[in-house]
Amino acid sequence: MSHPLTRVLTLLELLQSHARLTGTELADRLDTDVRTVRRYTAHLRELGIPVEAERGRYGGYRLARGYRMPPLVLTDDEALAVVLGLVAAERLGMGTAAPASAGALAKIERVLPHALREPLAAMRETLSFTAHAVIGQAPGTGVLLTLAQASRARTTVGIHHRSWRQEHTERDIDPYGVVFHTGRWYVVGHDHLRDSLRTFRIDRITSVTPRADSFTAPDGFDPVAHLTSNLAQGPYRWQVEVTIHGPLDQIARRLPRSAVTLTAQPTGVLMHARAERLDGMAHLLASLEWPFTIHHPDELRQALKNLAAQLTAAAQRKPEELPQ
Repeated sequence: MSHPLTRVLTLLELLQSHARLTGTELADRLDTDVRTVRRYTAHLRELGIPVEAERGRYGGYRLARGYRMPPLVLTDDEALAVVLGLVAAERLGMGTAAPASAGALAKIERVLPHALREPLAAMRETLSFTAHAVIGQAPGTGVLLTLAQASRARTTVGIHHRSWRQEHTERDIDPYGVVFHTGRWYVVGHDHLRDSLRTFRIDRITSVTPRADSFTAPDGFDPVAHLTSNLAQGPYRWQVEVTIHGPLDQIARRLPRSAVTLTAQPTGVLMHARAERLDGMAHLLASLEWPFTIHHPDELRQALKNLAAQLTAAAQRKPEELPQ
């Protein structure tokens, strides 16, 4: 055959995977010449696949914009990446209100060849995660996508919001960013109703309406840092302040960003946190490898003493002392 079928299919795969490739680039990847590439593209057009050719120095080949291929052509690595992404989204709570992940997985598995379908099915069925999603209502797909588009375009949106007290409000916000954190979706931005920086759970937003107004986000604003800091200041019983005498980067990797705020100091790292139970904070501090100094509350010192007594008793307990 003057145009091996495998090379024509490889050309189709390359065009699907890249926005544009020159004739020379395609010839190099197909191990052929530019004239043969033109012949292969002609065969694709005969099959009804709209391959566009751009002439000139910076010209090349690409599939027509908006064209969708009926068959799914994926390499093994690409198929694994897609399946892992869908499984992770489902297991970690990143899904939307509709069962989109399950539907996408089913469609992909139907069109994959058997030799690839079985290993990927085994991966999906046996893969486990150490992180657990927070059980809660997932956001609507349209709401999530509209907020993401408005954040990228820096345009104001109107939202219908339902608070945890079931109070319904309508307000305009400037969405600075969308954040996924511990199983829930959030949008961080300027709330026109309160004239302040606010954080909203997206599953509590029932609808989003784009506005004509645009906005400028503050320079250097970090939606993730704001969200985690805001969550760390939740309505807990105890306010904790401790200096940890160690390096900031290593301490930050050991402590949950959603529970603490860390500030570098000449004597170490100042940790501010809030806790409902001091025994849990005592366990957290005891798990660190660096010494620390408690500023307040004084009750945390007693919680550490209680923990130390429990550990001492456990260290001294002998097997014959266990109850029969």
